[in-house]
Amino acid sequence: MKNELDSRFILSVFDKIKTHGKEDGEGHMLEGVKAYTDFDGYTLFLEDASVQLSFGFHNQYHFDYEKAEQLEQFERKLQHIQANYQAGTTK
Repeated sequence: MKNELDSRFILSVFDKIKTHGKEDGEGHMLEGVKAYTDFDGYTLFLEDASVQLSFGFHNQYHFDYEKAEQLEQFERKLQHIQANYQAGTTK
């Protein structure tokens, strides 16, 4: 996710969290990452305790975090979800 965010990767991870994660009222949680949308569904959010990624219309995105290490850990969590879960199927 350096420099440019791969929209297919983010959408795939979002789908895997929605498919395999536990619903918590606002969204779904999997491996410490929460996935949810805004009220109209145009903006997707992926977040953990330290980082929030908002991903929206025309593939615009924004990361909110305090330290670079937090972003690196968040990226590793997303890569772990991508590698270890199949999209569109339940456990």
